Amino acid sequence: VQLQASGGGLVQPGGSLKLSCVASGINLDIGVTGWYRQAPGKQRELVATITTVGNTNYVDSVKGRFTISRDNAKNTVYLQMNSLKPEDTAVYVCNKLTYWGQGTLVTVSS
Repeated sequence: VQLQASGGGLVQPGGSLKLSCVASGINLDIGVTGWYRQAPGKQRELVATITTVGNTNYVDSVKGRFTISRDNAKNTVYLQMNSLKPEDTAVYVCNKLTYWGQGTLVTVSS
């Protein structure tokens, strides 16, 4: 099983990024898939989840700015991040059951 995250980078405050998590060896359309993030010196935080039927949930700090979605044909989960803030700076990782991706770094800075 592999979860390959990509799409991170450096963006100015107010900007947008779209993260992708491509899975192999496991179906992302069954059960819950989540995006987590870990900022320097902080604990890992659950950012967003999506269920089999497409129900989504978000941590309060990203509600209205981030959108999690899934493309079943591509076995990929996305995290669209808009109106980014410096406090969104973190390594973002995707998770499915006990499997974790390698993470992609998002840096929000002017």
